[in-house]
Parts: sequence; structure tokens; C-alpha cells
Amino acid sequence: MTSLIKLAAAAAFALAMGTTAAFAEDTIKFGVAAEPYPPFTVKGADGNWSGWEVDIRDALCKQMSVKCEWVETAWDGIIPALQAKKFDVIWSSMSINDERKKTIDFTDKYYNTPASVIGAKDSTATPDAAGMTGKIIGVQVSTIHAAYVDKYFKSVVKSVKTYQTQDEVNQDLAAGRIDVDMADSVTLSDFLKSDAGKACCKLIGNVADDQAILGTGVGGGIRKEDTALRDKFNAAIKAIRASGEYATITKKYFADDIYGK
Repeated sequence: MTSLIKLAAAAAFALAMGTTAAFAEDTIKFGVAAEPYPPFTVKGADGNWSGWEVDIRDALCKQMSVKCEWVETAWDGIIPALQAKKFDVIWSSMSINDERKKTIDFTDKYYNTPASVIGAKDSTATPDAAGMTGKIIGVQVSTIHAAYVDKYFKSVVKSVKTYQTQDEVNQDLAAGRIDVDMADSVTLSDFLKSDAGKACCKLIGNVADDQAILGTGVGGGIRKEDTALRDKFNAAIKAIRASGEYATITKKYFADDIYGK
């Protein structure tokens, strides 16, 4: 009996060691919305992804000593895909807010930028209900911005148009099919710097904050049961910020720090 107990203990130890070794070589699968979201994620003609969020991901994977893999999915189905275990973490500029926290958990934030409204160069709109009255507003579906529009502007605007991608919203604004466009301030700023954006549009301003809807920053979406993975990400985010690598990557894309308060 004693020999059997020793054998079982040895087998359990070997299994634990094997599991540890395997985990060190694991690939973490990152779920990303298939559509571009510059300057955070952009898919090139060669199929490779680039952008600030991609560089941060790579730095975190290096810090965690794991391999990285992208899994592309439609934005409006990205939370169900996480829950179906098609990937391990949503890494696609998803804001941490109360509604999403009902179904998934999040890593610590890795950036936090305000929501803005842009419009035609001659627009008289302002980023509040009074300034939106009678306007046609465009917004990407299943986003915090769509939820904000629904709460604060839907009752006063002429109509709300929803789109599958932010690119489509921007294109319709440039074409004059909508009056205003609400999204993250950084991605809208990137559009305004493009040839199409320079020709048509201007920044109207940031909307008033509502953390319940707009959230407390962007984090990686994690299944609620994956607490060890969440903690591993949190330690890695803290480490690349402390080492200065986060700041170095950010300076490649932005004039200012986007980590936020």
C-alpha cells in the first residue's frame, strides 16, 4: 500500500511538472474584430496585423513568455465567441463597462480615451442633446457609443444609422449621408488626419462622460472562470508600464499618453 501511495504521489508530481512545462509553451489566442480599427488594429494586404494594440499585445506575450495567435471574428459576435472558447481573450479595444461585466471579466485597463463626435466642416452640431437635435447620427453597432447614442441622443436626433464597422460610419459621413459620427476620440482623430477626413470633416468635441456606459478604460475581455489568465495579464501590463516599454510603443503612434486616469 505504501508503495502504491508513493507511486501515485510521484505520478501526480510528474503530471504537475508536465502541466507547468506545457503552460510555459502555451499559445494565447487573441480575439480581434475582423474589421480595421486604426491606429489600434490594421490588417495589411499580406494578412498581417499592425497597430498600437498589436504592438502592446506582442510586448505582453513576450513578458508572459507565451506565443500569440490572432483569431478574427465579427465585432458584434465577439463576446459569444469568447464564451464559446474560440479564443482566450478579447483584444479589440473593448471598453470595461457594467453591462459587459455581467457576462465576462476583464484584465486591468491598458488604455482609456474619451468618446468624441465629428461632423462636416460646416456643421453647427455640439456634442450634447441640444446640439444633436434634428441630426442624422452614425455609429458602429454593438459598441459603447451606440449605447450612449441610444440613451442621450436617440430621442432628439432625426435618425440613428448603425453600421457593422467604424470605417463604414466614416465613409458615410464623408459622403454626406449622415451629419455626425460618434466613436472613440483616437480612432476619429486618425480618420480626420486621412485625406478623406481632412477634405470633409472636423472635430465637434468630446461627449460628457458616463462611466456606466462608456466604461473605465479598455481591457482584455476574459471568461469569468479564467482568473489565473486574468492575473497573468494584469502582472504583464504592470510590468511593461514599469519598464517603460509601454511608453516607448505609445510614442510610435501618439503624441500624448493614452493610458488615462
